[in-house]
Amino acid sequence: MSWIDTVPYEEATGKLKLLYDRVKGPDNNVDNIMMMHSLRPHSMEGHMAIYKYVLHHSGNTIPKWFLETLGVWVSALNECAYCVEHHFAGLKRLLADDNRAAAIRAAIDARDPDAAPLTDAEKLAMEYARQLTRDPGGMKQDIVIRLREAGFDDGQILEINQVSAYFSYANRTVLGLGCSTKGDVLGLSPNKSDDPSDWSHT
Repeated sequence: MSWIDTVPYEEATGKLKLLYDRVKGPDNNVDNIMMMHSLRPHSMEGHMAIYKYVLHHSGNTIPKWFLETLGVWVSALNECAYCVEHHFAGLKRLLADDNRAAAIRAAIDARDPDAAPLTDAEKLAMEYARQLTRDPGGMKQDIVIRLREAGFDDGQILEINQVSAYFSYANRTVLGLGCSTKGDVLGLSPNKSDDPSDWSHT
């Protein structure tokens, strides 16, 4: 499952057990990406907090399916199959349109977001995410101005930024520690956006 030792749910005690109980899904399943933190529970707590608030919070106004799309896109650019598979399953469930989801996935796999069934504004957000992922030092204010002109307000631009930045962090956690999807249930997430403290995966 990983290149470092992890603590399985059945052996967890203390703070780790409390955190596992907060993030677990059906049958006490804990996503492998969270188990990567089991030797340092405080970093799991930080990871889950930013994940929940960036992607699954009622304060966000961009549709969650599109935030998941950005996550799949960034993960594909970083060649992180773990996050691509997990979050494409979530995107597909949220979008509730298998044909459209498949077309988005095909465009991402081809590294051609222009081919995706997305609005021009959404395609521009994909371009922002690409630049931030591949060339963060080369980011210029112009693309933020273009996002604003395309109809995103500054809070939504912040959402796009934070989701894009979060996924590069998550991708590096996974890729740097050899995390696999073995034993995971794909597509589960802390969907209770109206309760930021609820981290349970359903």
